[in-house]
Amino acid sequence: MSKQIEIVENGLYLHFEITDSGDVLFLHFGSKPFDKDCINEKQKPGFRLLELQLTGEDRAEYHGRTHRASYPGLRMVYDEHVDTRNDAGRKFELSVRDGLTGVRAVQHFQFYDGVQTVRCYTVLTNEGAADAEIEYVSSFALTGIDKEGLQDRDDKMRLHLAHNGWQSELQWRSYKLPELGMSHLMDRGSKRVSCSNTGSWSAAEHIPMAVLQNEEAGTSLFWQIEHNGSWHWEIIEQSDLLTVLISGPTEHDNHWWLKLAPGEEFVSVPLAIGAVEGGFEESVDQLTTYRRLIRRPNEDNELLRIIFNDYMNCLWGAPTTAKLLPLIDAAAEVGCEYFCIDAGWYAPGDWWDGVGEWLPSEERFPEGIKYVLDYIRSKGLIPGLWLELEVMGINSPKLAETDDSWFFMRHGKRVKDRSRYQLDYRNPKVIAHADEVIRRLVEDYGVGYIKMDYNINAGIGTESDADSYGDGLLQHNRAYLGWLDKTFAAYPNLVIENCSSGGMRMDYAMLSRHSIQSTSDQEDYVKYAAIAASSPAVLTPEQSAIWSYPLREGDDEEVIFNMVNALLLRVHQSGHLAELSPRRRELVKEALDYYKTIRSDIPAALPLWPLGLPTQQDEWVSYGLRHEDRIYLAVWRIKGSSGTVKLPLPRWKGQQLDTRCAYPAESHGTEWVWHAAEGVLEIHLMEERTARLFELRVQSSA
Repeated sequence: MSKQIEIVENGLYLHFEITDSGDVLFLHFGSKPFDKDCINEKQKPGFRLLELQLTGEDRAEYHGRTHRASYPGLRMVYDEHVDTRNDAGRKFELSVRDGLTGVRAVQHFQFYDGVQTVRCYTVLTNEGAADAEIEYVSSFALTGIDKEGLQDRDDKMRLHLAHNGWQSELQWRSYKLPELGMSHLMDRGSKRVSCSNTGSWSAAEHIPMAVLQNEEAGTSLFWQIEHNGSWHWEIIEQSDLLTVLISGPTEHDNHWWLKLAPGEEFVSVPLAIGAVEGGFEESVDQLTTYRRLIRRPNEDNELLRIIFNDYMNCLWGAPTTAKLLPLIDAAAEVGCEYFCIDAGWYAPGDWWDGVGEWLPSEERFPEGIKYVLDYIRSKGLIPGLWLELEVMGINSPKLAETDDSWFFMRHGKRVKDRSRYQLDYRNPKVIAHADEVIRRLVEDYGVGYIKMDYNINAGIGTESDADSYGDGLLQHNRAYLGWLDKTFAAYPNLVIENCSSGGMRMDYAMLSRHSIQSTSDQEDYVKYAAIAASSPAVLTPEQSAIWSYPLREGDDEEVIFNMVNALLLRVHQSGHLAELSPRRRELVKEALDYYKTIRSDIPAALPLWPLGLPTQQDEWVSYGLRHEDRIYLAVWRIKGSSGTVKLPLPRWKGQQLDTRCAYPAESHGTEWVWHAAEGVLEIHLMEERTARLFELRVQSSA
């Protein structure tokens, strides 16, 4: 008789079968109990626990570029399982072993109390006598992700993806699988729908996450890969069903290959996977809660202090004492709490290819940079500085103290990108250099905020002390995370913003450490609205830093639009505040004063999108937060002839809501009415390129 293992935890249902021959079948992962009638015995062999491909081993079936039907993955049999609890929640480990090679694989499932999301990864141990050369290992594999419901998968399955790019971050789109070229024509085609990242920008083209919705069954599966480098996932066909395979880097897709010597162990890249009854918003609810659970506890995500940064549509990387002092005064006057001096503070002129020493420029700061930092403190603000500590410019004076071991190497030459070299954080000398820069800024200069930028992509990896380029990159990625952990342990109150040319490294390897994330370098405030509104699907609202940069040549509505972009997230203030008219500067202050009255709600609130996730082509955009009896709703009219929009709020249908325009207080040209019976908020904005922030409260029944 086969053995059944059933797990019910936090609203998730998992079902495994151990066959008489020892095969481990992962039959179900979902938000509803397992229905055995959804699959038949002929389909079961495709429900493998994991895929593992070793060099020199065979492949089975017709697989194309997919990673299914791997060896020794097909050969591995049940070893043992362990079911325990720890501080986070339940922990389930299921072990399989290949008798031929001696490779043992343990699939880890870490549950988190109170959330329908599990962290998964695979640990490989070579218990054999010869090297095991790994080309692919899944961190999570699940077949039958479309098995519920009677409709064909072409009709019922919908995939939500976040496309990403410099200044065009967070472009969410949803697709039926035939729209991506995967039509249901046979039981196991060679086509795959996949997303893959290669390089040190983890979000270079896509955010490492997705939501797969079964619209007929009313359920969704969602995942995020928690890694700051190369990763891969694919949806494939086998057993006349869909399979999802999720992993870190692979040989075929990302130039990763690893030789595992006898006795050695390898831990795959972790990911989060979950399931809900519902669609996209319900999935994001669970992910938001999970992200808050796994994040480093920190004061910054509780206080949400307002940052002023002098870069965007302001000083553009050319700060001087004379330029900064009036900006500091203006930032303090409107209510900012951090003041970060952005790029350029370390060089008199063009600085791009000379970075690396991180010593202040005497030409820019004749009195010394400490004079300006002390001035910031005298105004009641916490001073900050910009760094790019993972690179060294090709003309940096610091190069004289280095050698090739400091840098990524390929084909015997240093990897060069945008006139910078990539530092290798496996090198103790690189760590010592980075430690000293942080020590100097924090202990000597009194800096409390660092904007940590990263403006290159180091590509496939490095050959130094590695089995493959991708192996070198993965080792470096993990070494950098280790350095971050050590730095935050040494300076627990230091805030380090995660920035990579804006949002090119939005992942929860980084965001489980950093309290705040730059979302974009977008310079047009109107285009920024959709980016800002999309961001809480990818990171918690309190970590999402949004630029607000009133323009010198703008008007009142331009200021309001800018401020609404940021008010339900993390305010990243900029712009020439000192040169704004008193009326327009007062609008900035009004917004920041209001933000301070609601920001304590943001770290516990959950996001909603009444019009669905926005695109850059939309005429109207809306995003909101809900917390207890309060709903905060940002609305932007971008373009179009219609000045009226109806925002569906079905959660509050039939309820009486007190509704007001919270910002600006003087809401000229704005009309609104709550239709309780329909559950719709109707809003009229007179002009294009205008925005408002509404506050709705459920009326007490008492």
